[in-house]
Amino acid sequence: MKRWASATAVVLAGLACVGGLAGCAGSSAAVASTKARTPIDQALFAPTSMRLHPVFTQVRDWTGDGVPDGIEAVVEIQDQFGDPTKAAGRILFELYSYRAYNPEPRGTRLVNPWEGRLDSMEDQRARWNRVNRAYIFQLAYPQIRAGDDYVLSATFELASGGRFFDRTIIEGEHNKPGPSTGPSPLPGRNTTTTSPASSGNGGAIVTSPTTSEPSSAPSTSHQPPPRNDQP
Repeated sequence: MKRWASATAVVLAGLACVGGLAGCAGSSAAVASTKARTPIDQALFAPTSMRLHPVFTQVRDWTGDGVPDGIEAVVEIQDQFGDPTKAAGRILFELYSYRAYNPEPRGTRLVNPWEGRLDSMEDQRARWNRVNRAYIFQLAYPQIRAGDDYVLSATFELASGGRFFDRTIIEGEHNKPGPSTGPSPLPGRNTTTTSPASSGNGGAIVTSPTTSEPSSAPSTSHQPPPRNDQP
């Protein structure tokens, strides 16, 4: 009886070991398959463009003390279908003063470039925002002023080779529309804005020429018929 019990224990232990090895092998194969990317996947879903989001990239106060701390840059990466995707590499951010009514809106560079890294899994997790499906970088600049206008540029150097570039104009609070006014974009911004309709004619103000008419019809003089006096 003891011999049978010992043999059974040995068999069960061997089966457990074999099952564990199979499970480990299957787990390793699953991890390896998720990391592999075929040339077709790379060709279809590789990053093809980058942009600084023109609405969400703004001067921010992320410490909550009521004083702006810098610029929160929202970086979107798209594939050839225009869908958001991820990419590895580094991003260089540069901040300039804004020159109005100038073909080159970038003025003086105000600070040394910031460097954002996206080389590791930790960087990807720290920067990626699941809601916006974009990368978020907090660019600290204590001298930032909420009322000034700036130009922020970004250069993304891909780890796989290649480079993307984009820039956006950050409007100061004095240029932002109030509750009863429409948007007033800064000159040089590469965006198209549509003003809200101001009349019932699709937003167009139609001016008709004024026509002067007499207040009353002119009077007509009637001569009395000639008298025919007979003697």
